[in-house]
Amino acid sequence: MRNMIPYQPSNLLDEFQSELNRIFGGGDASGLVTSQWTPSVDIKESGDRYVLYADIPGVDPKQIEVTVENGVVTIRGERPMPLEEKDERWSHLERRHGSFYRRFTLPDGTDPERVEARGRNGVLEVVIPKAERALARRIAVES
Repeated sequence: MRNMIPYQPSNLLDEFQSELNRIFGGGDASGLVTSQWTPSVDIKESGDRYVLYADIPGVDPKQIEVTVENGVVTIRGERPMPLEEKDERWSHLERRHGSFYRRFTLPDGTDPERVEARGRNGVLEVVIPKAERALARRIAVES
């Protein structure tokens, strides 16, 4: 059984260009989806499903978009820039903000029609059930 893997259609040159854009504040005017930060993701497999956990603290779960299309799960959203109050200013920012975007190719034998997602305590949980036909079952041997 093939494991779930990140979908990465870009090549090394695209990654280099993205890094330059991030460093020098460049943007992509072509309308392609880009990320200003990347949430960390863990993926767990059990007998009947895969579960994807993405760390997305500070983002309202209602503002996270999860889609399944052509065997790919896509997670996207945005963490807003922290607001400054009157007579205050940020002197140091390490937490990333802005848009995020992750894609994962579904392994064969999953059921994209039954994918569920929920956000709790800054963690997005995406449950991807295995298709019934993909589950192993024991066959009784009659004598």
